[in-house]
Amino acid sequence: MKKVFALTGFVFLSLLLVWGDTLAGSRPKKVFIGTGSSAGLYYPTGGNIAKMVNKKYKQLGFCCRVKETAGSVFNINAVLAGRLHFGLAQSDRQHQAWLGLSEWQNEGRQGDLRAVFSLYPEVVTLVAAEDSGIRSIQDLKGKRVNIGKPGSGERQNAIDALKTANLDYRKDLKLSENDFKTACMLFQKGKIDAYFYTVGHPSEFIKKCTEGRRKVRFISISNVDSLLAEYPYHVPAAIPIKFYPRAANKSDVVSFGLKATLVTSAKVPNKVVYAVTKEVFENLEKFKKLNPAYEGLSKMNMVLGMSASTHPGAAQYFQEIGLRDIAFRSDAKGCDCKRNCYKCSDFYTQAEAQACYDRCWNIKNRDVHHLDIDSDGRVCKSLP
Repeated sequence: MKKVFALTGFVFLSLLLVWGDTLAGSRPKKVFIGTGSSAGLYYPTGGNIAKMVNKKYKQLGFCCRVKETAGSVFNINAVLAGRLHFGLAQSDRQHQAWLGLSEWQNEGRQGDLRAVFSLYPEVVTLVAAEDSGIRSIQDLKGKRVNIGKPGSGERQNAIDALKTANLDYRKDLKLSENDFKTACMLFQKGKIDAYFYTVGHPSEFIKKCTEGRRKVRFISISNVDSLLAEYPYHVPAAIPIKFYPRAANKSDVVSFGLKATLVTSAKVPNKVVYAVTKEVFENLEKFKKLNPAYEGLSKMNMVLGMSASTHPGAAQYFQEIGLRDIAFRSDAKGCDCKRNCYKCSDFYTQAEAQACYDRCWNIKNRDVHHLDIDSDGRVCKSLP
């Protein structure tokens, strides 16, 4: 069987030495947040979350530390394996792990995964060379295009984007499959014509790429209505050109995206998750000033875009500020309505189970998961 969480012996030993027994006891003294490459936005975002929490480390009894990692898939698996307390992950990866899709299809649904809150949009960004003649996504046909490494988030996002233009990446492109750092280098050397990168804006890495010798043009991805309807974790998005004055574009570029989300495990203590959630939300205005990518954040939109059940520690705080019902409705968008795969014990509260039931009833016009035992429309009545 394919192992989703694969580590070399050296790396695994390193993780044991670094993270060791940090989950022992009810309140760990050090809490670790998995991020991504230091060249991306996940790494500073993890640091900014830690900054909010660590101001009260004496009162809370723990402090946060950030780990540079390989990104979403690694973070989810490390959280579930108990090697991280929290991890940043794209909303599509959260959705896939929760339902047992993509990298998790052999392992099945990751029922211990829990959502905490969502953050900024990560925009599917199509970067093309001005001298390539590419002016639309359809113009990629026959061109040299980097779609990302196998298993990476941006690769699947690129494939989804190409489908909106009826392009098959295996047949219609001269394919390049490198990470985004290599893609920019190849781009500036004239060895590829375009590349996809899913990232929050502004991105220092993208900015550096626009400042190279080869002129950059961002390409819009606009025919996405069917994509947004099919995949609830996708959202409309745009690339703000004000952050990239050297690009050829003169106005913002339409695209679609996902949300960066903070995830944890059901095994992480409620008090820890509650504290992290509260410190970020209570200091949101200060947090927003730490990076221009956070400008559009609000308490309301930070409970949207999640698929896994909300961790009870986060749910407790959302209840206190009157947003718990909205968070439950967001969770329901992640319910799998194609098959019978839930039972009442999979939900923490009756409201969560009801939201999932209502969503699936509206789609399928039936009780897909057989949660309504007495057929009165109210499910899982034994739950709090």
